Amino acid sequence: MAARKLLVLFGSQTGTAQDTAERIGREAKRRHLQCAVEALDSYDVANLINELLVVFVCATTGQGDPPDNMKLFWRFLFRKNLPPGSLCRLDYAVLGLGDSSYPKFNFIAKKLHKRVLQLGGNPLLPVALGDDQHDLGPDAVVDPWLVALWDKILMLYPLPPGLEIISPDVRLPPKYTLHYVAEDSLQPNGVLLQPTAPRAAPSELCPFAAPVVSNQRLTAQSHFQDVRLMEFDITGSGITFSAGDVVMVQPQNCPEDVQQFCQLLRLDPDRHFVLKPTEPGTALPALLPQPCSIRHLVTHYLDISCVPRRSFFQLLSCFSTSELEREKLQEFSSAQGQEELYSYCNRPRRTTLEVMWDFPHTTCAIPPEYLLDLIPRIRPRAFSIASSMLAHPDRIQILMAVVRYKTRLSKPRRGLCSTWLASLNPEQGDVRVPLWVKKGGLKFPSDPDTPVIMIGPGTGVAPFRAALQERVAQGRRGNCLFFGCRQKSKDFYCQAEWEELVAKGFLTLFTAFSRDQEEKVYVQHRILENRRLVWELLSSRNAHVYLAG
Repeated sequence: MAARKLLVLFGSQTGTAQDTAERIGREAKRRHLQCAVEALDSYDVANLINELLVVFVCATTGQGDPPDNMKLFWRFLFRKNLPPGSLCRLDYAVLGLGDSSYPKFNFIAKKLHKRVLQLGGNPLLPVALGDDQHDLGPDAVVDPWLVALWDKILMLYPLPPGLEIISPDVRLPPKYTLHYVAEDSLQPNGVLLQPTAPRAAPSELCPFAAPVVSNQRLTAQSHFQDVRLMEFDITGSGITFSAGDVVMVQPQNCPEDVQQFCQLLRLDPDRHFVLKPTEPGTALPALLPQPCSIRHLVTHYLDISCVPRRSFFQLLSCFSTSELEREKLQEFSSAQGQEELYSYCNRPRRTTLEVMWDFPHTTCAIPPEYLLDLIPRIRPRAFSIASSMLAHPDRIQILMAVVRYKTRLSKPRRGLCSTWLASLNPEQGDVRVPLWVKKGGLKFPSDPDTPVIMIGPGTGVAPFRAALQERVAQGRRGNCLFFGCRQKSKDFYCQAEWEELVAKGFLTLFTAFSRDQEEKVYVQHRILENRRLVWELLSSRNAHVYLAG
């Protein structure tokens, strides 16, 4: 009989597809299947011809693009020279996660399903199209689809005689075991700081610790929104970029939250541990040093300020020592309890840490080794680069709105990354931010005579500031910018810069200040008023139009 082996491969941008893939991995283990869960780009795609059973879980990003961690796989799969029957041994299923408010809804999942079919794969089920817009989120599609999938898989690979499906109430072993190390066995300064001059170009696995040069508020103190222009020093990093590129920043939790978390779980933040995988072949988390302190784990790795997913409540219920708390957690993780979970968690944007406060008996019973199964890692945040290397060599600047808003919870909600960045004060010593650069979606014309029309309301103007600095340094005219904000006196970012470029003949500027008069005026009104100019640039000068919001 064939080995009962399942491979789950995911392409995930925000973590939802990864979360779903890991859920399938857990459900496979309950059915006594050997199961590996991997990002598509971590998997050696040449092995796909030897696989017998694969479930693909993939998101669609942007305008029908594959997530970053499946781009290499995607390129390989669509190579023209792959023989049509190369995947004829493969039984497969594709689960897509998308958002039907976008025109290319679940485009990647549909295309992947079709391509594997072309290469001879045998689909176990039609492609599942999870939709974020559904009242119950993607689970409305995912739950029934998984029931059908397990029926199909258990027909092909029946349970070995004498074995039952492991009940959901039984706790599966953790992904890693955690072993505390004696303090005297630690090297002095046990934290592995990366060298200041990394050999490879900085990346997610090896970010560059860039000193903060300046952190300046651009909006008036009386304005409701705090917007910063921040500058980082990238001297010696090997980073290069052009207008339209994106800087990725790895944020961290604030010390107060870290302290609260450790108190709730009765953890000593200064203890060090090493991780060992429970199953051979499981890679250790790439971004954690070994040995690692609890403080480092909670500050830099565990996303305790994210809104927890359904899987969090499912696992949490397994640790509960309080019947009342356990019943509530089980309800939140059941299919029937999703509306209630949504109004408890998603609508008010309740954080993981706040949920733990609400379930104190359960929280203090969480074994530390389960923390990495329970709480996802902190994801990097992307910012449009707002400066050009031609104008500011060895520097990266970003334009950042500090995220802060109210929900029905008494404490205002704060964005993890923007709140942390805004708190950094370079005058208080050497303050550093882990960052790296990614190619962006905006490409500016290489022909010096092609005019550009840029529409950038609010902080959407950031990539156009980079483009203007670059184009002015190259002596290119034909730059037209539509900028919009609320009030000229309060949030007209970089006003002096734009006015200087207008005076020098490098820029045609149109502004819309929505609240400076009785009727609201937005950038689209200014485009309409100047339609003759816009049409002339498009029809006779082949202008490129860019929009960022």
